[in-house]
Amino acid sequence: MHLYIHIPFCESKCFYCSFTSLKKKDYENAYLEALLKDIKHQINFYKISKKNIKTVFIGGGTPSLMSINFYENIFSLIKDFLDTNIEISIEANPNSSNFHWLKEIKNLGINRISFGVQSFHEKKLKFLGRIHDQKSIFTSIDNANKVGFNNINIDLIYDTKMDDTKMLQYELLNLNKLNITHVSAYNLTIEEKTKFAKKNYYKKNAPKLAKYFIEGIQNIGFTQYEISNFGNTCFHNLAYWQGKNYIGCGLSAVGFLNNQRFYTKSNLKEYIQDPLHREIEYLSNENLNLEHIFLGLRSCVGVNENKLNPIEKEKASFLSKKGKLVYKNGVFYNTNYLLSDELALYIST
Repeated sequence: MHLYIHIPFCESKCFYCSFTSLKKKDYENAYLEALLKDIKHQINFYKISKKNIKTVFIGGGTPSLMSINFYENIFSLIKDFLDTNIEISIEANPNSSNFHWLKEIKNLGINRISFGVQSFHEKKLKFLGRIHDQKSIFTSIDNANKVGFNNINIDLIYDTKMDDTKMLQYELLNLNKLNITHVSAYNLTIEEKTKFAKKNYYKKNAPKLAKYFIEGIQNIGFTQYEISNFGNTCFHNLAYWQGKNYIGCGLSAVGFLNNQRFYTKSNLKEYIQDPLHREIEYLSNENLNLEHIFLGLRSCVGVNENKLNPIEKEKASFLSKKGKLVYKNGVFYNTNYLLSDELALYIST
């Protein structure tokens, strides 16, 4: 089993961000109390036995805003359910994760950290609405290495209106200076209810630049294993792409069990009042197989031929003969993740 915990609080809202994030104000204690009730209930609901949670991912929002005591309460609750060789990830911002916080987080058993870097360029950081600077990026990653993290990710954003080969070369040059194991590089998406909404010209839509950046990341030594992910595999995310069951706790969190998807409240006060509430989405086998096609072609998971109907299998075989997919041991693998959505649409429609 896999566990996702959402921390919704942020110092400020980034201009591109559509995730649920709010100012912390005085809600930390009330949110913790609700979250603990939520986690305890979900562990019982999913019938989790001891040592059965394989990965934990603490995302946000900005988890590095929360105190060590906040996480001590959570880990006190879940410690008996954690597998011996568990991967535990937490997200952090460079400006809110000092040496002491990183050391204490590491001592709790968290062994993977993901920094929301987004860019090394000062003007691009301001354009994206980030409140850290380049110096804090290098300081936080240096501190993470000093306290003993040996699995470190950074997030980067590309395909903004500011990106050209010179900008991307600058990003790659600085990326190459870091002692990290993983990179998540996200193509800018213009989302509703963000400061970037309806400003489609903020996005460049440049496939050649995307290819240039992806190849540059791989040339540094980070192997691509999903459309946006490079380096040492994040096993929590891999579980999503494989269609495995997972628990989602916290505001706007999502869980999955067999053919059901569970959604928590998306309003903070409503979640605190009723953290056990779930909206349920029932998924048909057709829905699940369609997700398998799209997620499999976006990642190293691939598409199992047994989950394809005869027409879909014929189309996948055709793509394999054309060199667009690789067929191995009953699974079709994508060789160019930038074409994943187009290939998935061709197979499934």
